[in-house]
Amino acid sequence: MSLNKLSPVELMSEYDMVVIGGGPVGMFTTFYAGLRDMRVLTVDAQDELGGQLVSLYPEKIIYDVGGYPAISAYELAQKLAEQMKTFGPDVRMKEYVDWIRQNEDKTWSVETNTGYKAKTKTVAIAVGLGRLAPSRLGAKGEEQYENRGVYYAVRRKSDFTGKRVMVVGGGDAAVDWALMLAPVAKSVTLIHRRDQFRALESNVKQLYRVAQVKTWHELKEVRGDGNKVTQAIIFDNRTKEEEVLDLDAVVISIGYKGDLGNMPKWGIAMRGREVLVNSRMETNLPGVYAVGDIVSQPDTPKLAIIAVGFGQAVIATSVAKKYIDPSASTFGGHSSEMDKFKK
Repeated sequence: MSLNKLSPVELMSEYDMVVIGGGPVGMFTTFYAGLRDMRVLTVDAQDELGGQLVSLYPEKIIYDVGGYPAISAYELAQKLAEQMKTFGPDVRMKEYVDWIRQNEDKTWSVETNTGYKAKTKTVAIAVGLGRLAPSRLGAKGEEQYENRGVYYAVRRKSDFTGKRVMVVGGGDAAVDWALMLAPVAKSVTLIHRRDQFRALESNVKQLYRVAQVKTWHELKEVRGDGNKVTQAIIFDNRTKEEEVLDLDAVVISIGYKGDLGNMPKWGIAMRGREVLVNSRMETNLPGVYAVGDIVSQPDTPKLAIIAVGFGQAVIATSVAKKYIDPSASTFGGHSSEMDKFKK
């Protein structure tokens, strides 16, 4: 999924837009900016386009993207990358944007951690949660058996075929992974420290049908033979009663921590870890926009799903086009009416 990788010696290339982030919303932002005849550079810290779709849950089935009744996360990332290539954007992988600074002519200089610099008329921030690292429980034995039976994501469900698996967590990812592994694993147990789940109700109902669910339970210790996981000790956080489970794998799904790097120092208005934007996806910095999970819009429900991010991408790029060229229309017309799109 790599596209037009650039050499570090190509300094101060000029663009209409630099998109920060190569996740699903960043890729669609890149595509739509190209559709509006903008020259685009996309920068992403990972070694493969797709963001969380490829780094956290490539085999997870996505149901809430228009046009796909069901599609795996990895396949969706591939489709978005293919669409993104339509207008030939430049892409820099395994780099992250360290600084953006406004120039005297109101353009922006963008500098990555490698020292690469680009000049751009607009910037679109689509970093999701930032550079991701898994949240760890700190349970005894957890670190010792990391990647030897203790995991923080399910990259390939085939790795869990015939195994006794325990999933820790109560969010969408934890429930989804338990459902995904149930058909291939020997057994699946999910433990959650509460009795309420932060997941789709229909999925929680299905979870109780295909897995053993232990609410009010937490992980105390992971045990093994020195090479692989063999057991886990869990406890009821109300009674403190402990239970030993024979296991082959523990999937800890309690969230990820996003590293935003120097972004809070760019002068951009933020609310906590989120970038404040208006209804036009504009930040407080002229020519700088934000889309996707990183966004906070006052008086607007926070819906951190891909479909919403796609709509934000269209708004941001359309407003950016007008910002670059005041004679342009914010609405560029329907793509079905554009001859260049048909070629």
